[in-house]
Amino acid sequence: MKILALGAHPDDIEIFMFGTLAAYAAQGAELAFAIATDGAKGGKGDPKALARLRREEAAKAAGLFGVEPRFLDFPDGALIADAALISVLKTLIGEVKPDLAITHAPYDYHGDHRALSDGVRMAASFAVPVLHADTLGGTGFSPTHYVEISHHWEIKAKAIRAHQSQGPEHYVHRARLQNEFRAGQCNGAAGARAEAFRFEPTFPFADIRALLPPAPPIRPITASPGPADRAG
Repeated sequence: MKILALGAHPDDIEIFMFGTLAAYAAQGAELAFAIATDGAKGGKGDPKALARLRREEAAKAAGLFGVEPRFLDFPDGALIADAALISVLKTLIGEVKPDLAITHAPYDYHGDHRALSDGVRMAASFAVPVLHADTLGGTGFSPTHYVEISHHWEIKAKAIRAHQSQGPEHYVHRARLQNEFRAGQCNGAAGARAEAFRFEPTFPFADIRALLPPAPPIRPITASPGPADRAG
């Protein structure tokens, strides 16, 4: 199986979907990463120097899986789903030939995220199903699928920390909270973590469950003992 992960900025893949990619890697899937913008607005100082640094950080994170990310180098903060972006994405999909593409939700908080999501959807067409990753903080997001990442949390945290220019501990903390909450939605055990996704069926792709890593295990709900039970 071949999975194409697409992030708008150099640390987006790590924050929103890296645990799932680790689960795919454990299954032997081939991974491809693509980063749409140069990340030059993600900090202070010389934009060109920052773009180079963020490129190195993204390469370090992807290198945890032996992947060389593809950099599309559109300007940070100005991404739009126009003919130029769609053409580049079509070419990318044609070269990679993925079984599944994963990218941002179409209503995520950042304009670049939304633009990339729209561009991927249009470029994918009949070629590949598109899975949308959770939004920042889960705001406005209604998951349809969950992936168990409890055993992959450490490598996800390590990948986020590869982006030292971004103050990564903040994002490690936010990702941990969100992944624990998503596992809790599935009645996960204490310390469990999951990533959430949404799939919108589009002909001819109606069901992608067979393409996903395992979901969190089903756990029965145990009723709390009542006062009489505790007294006994």
